[in-house]
This record gives sequence, C-alpha cells and structure tokens, in this order.
Amino acid sequence: MAPTTSTKQKDLFDLAAEEEPPGHASTEVEEPPGLRLLKNRQRFFGSVSDVNWNDWKWQFRNRVTSVEDLSKLTPLSIRDQVTMMLVTSKYPISITPYYFCLIKQDDPCDPIRKQALPAYDEIALSGILSEDPLEEERDSVIPGLVHRYPDRILMVVTDICPMFCRHCTRKREWRRGRWVRTPQEIERMLSYIREHTGIRDVIISGGDPLTLSTRHLETIISKIRAIDHVEIIRIGSRVPVVLPQRIDNELCDMLAKYSPIWMNTHFNHVHELTDEAKAACDMILKHGIPVNNQSVLLAGINDSIEAQMKLCHGLLKAKVRPYYLFQADEVEGTEHLRTTREKGLRIIEGMRGHTSGLAIPTYVVDLPGGGGKVPLQASYLLSRSNGQITFRNYRGEIYRYHNPKMVNGDSGRNGRHTNSKLQMPLPDLVAV
Repeated sequence: MAPTTSTKQKDLFDLAAEEEPPGHASTEVEEPPGLRLLKNRQRFFGSVSDVNWNDWKWQFRNRVTSVEDLSKLTPLSIRDQVTMMLVTSKYPISITPYYFCLIKQDDPCDPIRKQALPAYDEIALSGILSEDPLEEERDSVIPGLVHRYPDRILMVVTDICPMFCRHCTRKREWRRGRWVRTPQEIERMLSYIREHTGIRDVIISGGDPLTLSTRHLETIISKIRAIDHVEIIRIGSRVPVVLPQRIDNELCDMLAKYSPIWMNTHFNHVHELTDEAKAACDMILKHGIPVNNQSVLLAGINDSIEAQMKLCHGLLKAKVRPYYLFQADEVEGTEHLRTTREKGLRIIEGMRGHTSGLAIPTYVVDLPGGGGKVPLQASYLLSRSNGQITFRNYRGEIYRYHNPKMVNGDSGRNGRHTNSKLQMPLPDLVAV
C-alpha cells in the first residue's frame, strides 16, 4: 500500500523528529588516528625500539599507572595533579603506551582521553550509583562464576586489565589488587559447569582474560572444550583495542584448536580503529574466530548519530560485526559518562534506514539488580485494528498492512492454541 502523510506526524513519532543529540563534533579536518599515533609515539616514546614497541609484554610493563607517570609525559598543572591524585586514590589509572598515543593531547574533550584519564566527576558524583548494579556477586554460584541465564555462564578469571576504562562495569575491582584465579578456583568453576548440563555457552571474562599467558589460557579453554555439553566458548576482551600487540600467531593458533570460539571486543570510537587494531582483528578472523563488537554509549564520546555511524562503518570495513550498543550501567564513578535512554533511541532511529541493518547494533540496557539484558528500540508499529496494522517507516511515512486472521492450528504463547478472534496485545508505542 502506498504511503500516506499524517498531519499529526510529529506527535505520533516525536523520537524521529528530535534533533540529533549533541556529541563530540568538530568542523576541523580530523587527523587520522594512525598519524596521531605515529606523532605521539615519536614525541613520548621516541627512544623505544620497534622491537619493544611491538612487544605486548613491554607495553604491559610500561603502562601509565600513576599521576607521576602521567606528568612525565604530558604537562599537568598542580591543580590537575592534585585532582587526579584524589581520583586515583579511589579509582586507579592504567593506560598502555600504545593507547596513550591515540589521545589528542591539546583537546580536553578528546574521546580517547575521556575513556583513559581520571576525571574529578568520578568522585564528585560518587554515592549516586552502585558499585555492583548488575549484582554479579549475588548471582555468583561460586566466586567468579555468574550463572544468570539458563544456558550461559560467565567465568571471571582475573581482574587484571591492560587499561582501566573510566566507564568500566567492574570498576569496584580496581581497589582489590591484581589477582588471577587459582587452579583450585578454576577447577571449582569447571566442576559446576560439568554438573549443569544445560550450560551450552561459556563466556570467559575479567578483567581481561588475554592478559593471561597463552599457556595459562589454554589450560582453562582446553578443559572447557572437553565438556561435552558446552557448544560455544566466548572471550570478552578489549585487548584488540588497547593492546593489539597481544594478538599474535601463538595466541590465535591456540584459540583455533578449540573452535568454535567467538571473540567479543569493545571499540567505542572510530579513532580506536587504527591499522594495528584492525590487523589484530584480521589475525583473529583468519584463524576462524568471529569478532563481535560491544560498545557502550558514552556522553561526549560516541553519543551522536555521526559518531556511531562512523564507528559502525569502520567496524564493518574491519570485518567486525557491531553486536551490542550498551546503555551505560549504573556504576558508581561513571555518572558523568552516562546518557539518557531517549538519546540512545534517537541515535539508533537516526541510523535506521540510513545505513544497512548490518551496521546497526542492538541497543540494550543491562537491568540493575541482575535483571539481564533488555533490547531498546523505537516502535514503528502505530496501531492495529480489524486485521490491519499501521506502521511508519524511517522517513515518517505511514503504511498499512493487512494482517491475516489466526486459524485453527496457529499457536499462541506457551504453545497453547489461540482463538482466531483473539489478538496479541499491542506493544508499547515508544519502547520498553
């Protein structure tokens, strides 16, 4: 049926008519991240050989882990130093030299800087949110093993990360020191998985599990793969983004032995898609391991249609699938980086129809209290009556669609037969 125009179009779908939410935008020609990386490396780490620079262990050993380290690399006023020391006494700092070199040093609003450097708002707004809003510790059947969904389980094998992202969901772990699960703790986790045959999907997380040695990681993965009812192993890691040097043939050859393995990584901005990061993803892919991206919607970092479009297009060009866009969790120390749900909906709606569906991640909120993930999307279904459904498309045009009547044999919820005169309830017209 041809589209019609509604005179009350603005009222019917105000989300579509809203202006694009503000984000970090500039009229200047953007410097390619690879060029910035090269310039900053020469400026800050010019004496470091290529051999060391490309050695992930050198990168890890030489992380910026204190305000004193930071002040040796970039000018900080006394006020900035004092402020950062206050923040890092509660929420420490950790940045790899590689990722530090992605920062646009003369821009206080740089999206890489905001993810990496301490900000006073982390403590100024403390107490508003929760240290563990997803109640992972409550849902841990044994320490480090979170069993929230019937067929999936999360293994937290370490709290060590190459970088402390300022929006981190597990920010509470930073003050607990560096730890790795002991063999005895891992064995308890594996015993639980063996005993619960409904578990088919195991997610290995941290911290970042790729900070473990390849041999140590293989010890864990091989034992998971030996469990008959486990079909899929997933690894959650930001290493391809902040420490791409870690992705080498030794690691990828090992992972390929235990297929199917999926890698979920975490690019938040197109400036993170350097040649090094893309090469790391490509190496993983060439070993038969699909790579998905889970980004977080962050204020002043990627909270605009333009920023998300550039990120998702860049990911697809790197053969990485945009999987999830998370509404930022209600984590204490992150309130200044959180956005509204409405802004996220406007961004997703602004992308819909203007790029392929492959480039649009599923926008989700992980419900506080351990409620799990819930997808969020604007409603394109406007009304339903007398067998006819009224829709709008991404341009705001109205279309009507004839809905076939239910007949005997059609099933309703829970597999029960549904009377042909009954209709399913109309969904919320905005979003849930």
